[in-house]
Amino acid sequence: MELLVLAAAAGGAVGLGGTYAIVRYRSSDTRASKQAHEAAQEREPPVEVGSTYEFGVTEFSTHHSGDRVAVGKVEGFVLFVEDVPGGLSTGDVIRAKVLSFNEGRTSADATFVESV
Repeated sequence: MELLVLAAAAGGAVGLGGTYAIVRYRSSDTRASKQAHEAAQEREPPVEVGSTYEFGVTEFSTHHSGDRVAVGKVEGFVLFVEDVPGGLSTGDVIRAKVLSFNEGRTSADATFVESV
């Protein structure tokens, strides 16, 4: 676990001599996520726009659309799948067609094709 400490002097602030510290722990999950994101920015996406891929649903999100989308990965590359049926659950295997890459090409939007 990484420890970050920020200290500042604040005239009249409650604390020891007007100085206070903010302590924040950064979890290993957060650090691993940041490292994976940075690595994704340096490689070519393993998917192509217009192609269909089969993968498991890892979670659901509202992503940037505000609608419920399924989230899954193809070779570690994140796909946000729109138009998913209501009965779909985490762990279900689906096929989805890639529509576009998101900024930075670290993930892509896709549309639901079928459950497998």
